[in-house]
Amino acid sequence: MKNEPKKSSNLPSIIIIGVLIAAIGGAYYLYNSAKQKPNNTNTAANNSAAVKTPTTSAPVGVQPPNLLGSATAVVTVEEFADFQCGACASVHPVMKELQGIYGSRIRFIFRHYPLALPAHDKAYDAAVAAEAAGMQDRNKFWAMQDQLFTNQQTWTANPNYRELWAEYAQKIGLDVERFRSDMAGTAAKERVNQDMARGRGMNVDSTPTLLVNGKGIPLQSINIANLRQVVDAEIQNAIKVQQTQQGANTSKAPANAGAAVPANATNN
Repeated sequence: MKNEPKKSSNLPSIIIIGVLIAAIGGAYYLYNSAKQKPNNTNTAANNSAAVKTPTTSAPVGVQPPNLLGSATAVVTVEEFADFQCGACASVHPVMKELQGIYGSRIRFIFRHYPLALPAHDKAYDAAVAAEAAGMQDRNKFWAMQDQLFTNQQTWTANPNYRELWAEYAQKIGLDVERFRSDMAGTAAKERVNQDMARGRGMNVDSTPTLLVNGKGIPLQSINIANLRQVVDAEIQNAIKVQQTQQGANTSKAPANAGAAVPANATNN
């Protein structure tokens, strides 16, 4: 009997083809996923640059706001900040310097925006503490804000942080017992909540977020030299708009119908 030649198996070829098809399909899926999936990485810098001009759909925030300068100034500087945010603490001196330079020529508004992050576990309560200080005297809000930012690392690392806040309250001349009571109440929390609602309505997702007349300023540009250029440009733009409007109003004034008739003139 002759030995019949062995039939070669097609199984290895089938396996190889299957692997190739799976690899190609996987690569195509990953390509489409990467192409369609938005980049969710947010930083303080790119977020501030991406913030759009506030619209009427965004809540107005707490009223009256925590404001320095003039309520009628042509330039509004609005900061969304978190008391446990290291970058916010680092730009705090810049904000103070800006306020000192421009005074009533700007309207500086501080907005609470404590982030829901494990490392910011005291941020919301710190915002409430600042509002509790402001309930005794609006100027005390700014004094407590300064204490919280200046001593950020100290109270953040201390489990008895509330006692430290009470010490800050005493240092700035508050009634400490009333301060504790206002912190435990709802009024201070509601002010914080209203600012947070405005921030969410404006798609703020990192701090500090700084806007000058509604235009976002990237974190790397939050320095005195750059901010002075931005604010000065906004002031000049406002002056030009005002001059244009005045010119338009003048041109719309009724023209002189004719020369004045002398009082002793008679009709023929």
